[in-house]
Amino acid sequence: MIKGHGDDIFQYRNGIRMNFSSNVYGKVSHDGLNAYLCDMISCIRSYPEPEPYSLEKLWADGLGIEDSCICVTNGATEAIYLIAQAFRESHSVILMPTFSEYADACRLHSHKIDYAYSVDEIAVPEKGLCWICNPNNPTGQAVDLDKLRKMIMDNPCCLFVIDQSYEAFTTKPLLSVQETVLLPNVFLLHSMTKHFAIPGLRLGGVTGSVELISRLKECKMPWSVNALAIQAGHYLLNHKEEFEFDLSALLVEKERVAAALEATGCMDVMQSDTHYMLVCLKRGKASELKTFLAEEKGILIRDASNFEGLDERHFRIAVQQPKENDELINCIKEWICKR
Repeated sequence: MIKGHGDDIFQYRNGIRMNFSSNVYGKVSHDGLNAYLCDMISCIRSYPEPEPYSLEKLWADGLGIEDSCICVTNGATEAIYLIAQAFRESHSVILMPTFSEYADACRLHSHKIDYAYSVDEIAVPEKGLCWICNPNNPTGQAVDLDKLRKMIMDNPCCLFVIDQSYEAFTTKPLLSVQETVLLPNVFLLHSMTKHFAIPGLRLGGVTGSVELISRLKECKMPWSVNALAIQAGHYLLNHKEEFEFDLSALLVEKERVAAALEATGCMDVMQSDTHYMLVCLKRGKASELKTFLAEEKGILIRDASNFEGLDERHFRIAVQQPKENDELINCIKEWICKR
């Protein structure tokens, strides 16, 4: 595990007012969920289901698939490590730059690892795994769906791990659960953490064919998803309307923020298909900007320099409300002027 993920607000015990460092969009109300969990707090006095059967059934019903085609996990990260374990000592190719846990999980389970830095450069292993975050973290870019489908169909002996944790934050067409559970070589990863802005509860899942999910569950330890998280999952899936947000408006706001940052002339902003974006400073270090914003302004961004393939100039932000975004832009401009 690399040192330094997003949302490291725990390092700043006082003064963080605005958090742009996580790819979670936090401007939804959790009042109903909070009240429900308070009412259900007594569930922590008993063991949870060894496997979250009831939540898997509810989620599967909502997706229109059999519950044998889904595995609920302790965040999408548990799913990553389970896949690496279930197919240990394989050959894995990872599309970079991306979430570090793919490589960390593969190293832990003795995979041979190769990297690719564009979809067109991927040398798909004849018998192995191909890891693609789609939309990608930290770039926010989504792979063309037709290109991705062709890659999967042309390489039936390769297992494709497609992390769609950010599927709720793009209008680009993505692989559907319904089509991929019929394929023998695709895992789709999903994240309630991102969708419902609950990173502290650790809820995710993976869908795939009956055979793939069965193999995955052979590696899963009992009680990995705690009782309160299971209850939260039931509430979230039964009250989705409480967590709806205007994606179109959010993506328009992302474009506005990106244009404002580009207009400074001091940074380049990578095109993104989501509400978050990767930025590269032309001068200075992202770590210096992060320290200035956190310590002097109470604003947190993601220093992205520790992503494989990036350097000390890169940082990532996820847009929030326009007023907050404007304050971030103005504070970045202030830092530029002080240099």
